[in-house]
Amino acid sequence: MEEYEAVVDKLIPTGKHGPYCVSRCETLDNIIVTFSLKLPVWLEKSWPEPGTYVILSEIRKKRAGWRAESARFMRPEDRKSQNIRNQKGATKNEGQNC
Repeated sequence: MEEYEAVVDKLIPTGKHGPYCVSRCETLDNIIVTFSLKLPVWLEKSWPEPGTYVILSEIRKKRAGWRAESARFMRPEDRKSQNIRNQKGATKNEGQNC
């Protein structure tokens, strides 16, 4: 499963379908990807703040835009993972851009 780094742009605590975040995924041409802050999508105890790096997966295109079906905080060990696409679009340890 591909995972992508994204940066949280804003947090919407009272959305129509519950709390969610708007993030920007530079790896995917700066597309805006939203994700729910409810289980089973958000797997953390606390919510991210704007500017926080997160890891998104299972990204899908919906009528209203792109959605991630799984999201969590980025951790130091993620930098070592080969499955996470970095901000320049290269898979870690590959050194090539998309």
